[in-house]
Formats: sequence, structure tokens, C-alpha cells
Amino acid sequence: MDYATLLQILDSTIRLGIPLLLACLAGLYSERAGIFDIGLEGKMLMAAMSSATVAALTGSVWIGLAAGIAGSMLFALVHGLASITFRGNQLISGVALNFVASGITVLIAQSIFAQGGRTAPLEGGARFLPIDLPFAEALQGVPILGPLYYEVISGHSILVYVGLLLVPLTWFVLYRTRYGLRLRAVGENPASVDTAGVSVRNLRYSAVMITGVLCGLAGAYMACGLQAGFGREMTAGRGYIALAALIFAKWRPWQALGATMLFGFFQALALRPDVVEAVVRVKVPVPALDALPYILTVVVLAGLVGKAIPPRAGGEPYVKER
Repeated sequence: MDYATLLQILDSTIRLGIPLLLACLAGLYSERAGIFDIGLEGKMLMAAMSSATVAALTGSVWIGLAAGIAGSMLFALVHGLASITFRGNQLISGVALNFVASGITVLIAQSIFAQGGRTAPLEGGARFLPIDLPFAEALQGVPILGPLYYEVISGHSILVYVGLLLVPLTWFVLYRTRYGLRLRAVGENPASVDTAGVSVRNLRYSAVMITGVLCGLAGAYMACGLQAGFGREMTAGRGYIALAALIFAKWRPWQALGATMLFGFFQALALRPDVVEAVVRVKVPVPALDALPYILTVVVLAGLVGKAIPPRAGGEPYVKER
């Protein structure tokens, strides 16, 4: 595999890993607060449909982005009501949202566009366009680093850079702010947070709504950046893969970046069967390559990458002591 091919795979790794990263960070906030969220898939799907629909109708990707975030936050609010206010089963609530999103997104898209559950193709101002970073063209001729900067680092849409910047921001919020300390504490021992006079309910709701925002970014990126419109079940299990990456990362933001890029790398390899065959010197069926990210998900969930201990109060409704 030559250097140019490697750069192409790394470029695809970033593009494909960003929706996983955004969804993984979304789950990180929620689960650190003690709210398990299987519904990442449904939120991403709802955001993808909402953003693509509004962007297609208005011609503005930014209005589409706002609609995607709003749709995802609506689902997040429903999950918060079921899990926090009514103290329902968090796993069932998340799965139910996934089923609802799977049906309602196709229904809405079909009713508006009548294209088999797809939106109209997005183009121009209705999509997130690539951004050329400073000096990318000028440095292209510099050996090794120039092509790396031009091919891999530059040329992505704005949500790619937002996703990458959210990793250090999430680390700072969780480990260097009072809010982050309380958020982590409410996922471990909500009674101690309540005793200190801090509202467990409000903290958990804030985490769930942050989850909605980040899933909104992930869905909008998929529909308006990675692809050019919404299609039936376009998230293709990425919400579940993001949960597996979160477990792999042991609920830490920097490790989440590495885990999601690893999953993105496997997805990128699935697009280049010629490269895989050149390395292993065996013809590999394309469906087997497509299954690689899901196989890795099963490996992670089977606990074969080491023991991962979730927040102790995760999945448990909190009842305020009187």
C-alpha cells in the first residue's frame, strides 16, 4: 500500500468516524449522568431526516442543522421524561425511540417528497461544503507532511472540525469544571449530590439535552455533509456502534476519539477491498468487509478488550429521599 492510498484511507476514516464520535460523546454525557441511552440511533435518524428535509425545502444547510438538532432534542426530551420524571426503564425507552424513529422518519420523508422515504438530493447551500485550511495548497508539495495536511487534515466540512474540537472541550467540561464534577458524581452516587443541595433531576436533564444536541450534529452531518440527503435507515446501526465505542473507551473522551476512529478505519477499509486483498493476499468478499465494524462491536460488547466498569448509578432511577 503506497502513501497516497494510505492518505485516502485516513481521510475516509475521519469522515466516517465523525458521526460515531459525535454520537459517542453524546452517550458519554448521558451515561456519565447515570442515564443509559440506547436511543442514540433514533436521535441520529430523526436529526438526519429533519436536517435534510428542512435543508431541501429552504436551501439553507444552517436552518437544516437547527431543525436536526431540534428533532434530536425532542427525542431526548421524551427519553428524559420517561427515564427521569416517570422513572421508567431506560433501556426500553431508548429502544422504543429507535423503533419510532425508524418508522416516522420514512413516513415524513415520503409524505413530503414522495421518493420512497428519501428526501430530495441536496446541493449547493443545502449541504456542508469542504473547507480548505490555510496554506493547504502551498504546502502540498512538502514531502510527507504536505500531502498529509492537504489530503487528511484539510478539506473537511465544518462539522468534522467541530466534532474534533468537542473532544478536548468535553474533557475540560467533565474534569475541570464544577458542572462536570457534579455530572460525574450524579452518575456514581446521586444521593451524595442530592445531600449537597444540588438537583439530581436538573443535572440529568441537562446531560440528556446535551446528548440531544450532539446526536443532532451527528445526524445532520450524515445527511448534509457525508451524504447528500436522507435515506431510509441511513444511520445503519451507527448509534449502536457508538455505544460499543463508548464501552471500549471506558467512558472517557480522549479514548472515545481513538475508539471511534478505529471503527471509522474499519468502515474505510470496507470501501477499499483492493487494499485489503493486497495486504492479506486473499480475495475477501465485500459483505465480509462491510461486516467488520459490526464484528468489532460484538467483540467489544463481549468484553474481549478488557473489563469496562460503567457508572455505578447508571440505569437506576433516583428517588429523592425525604
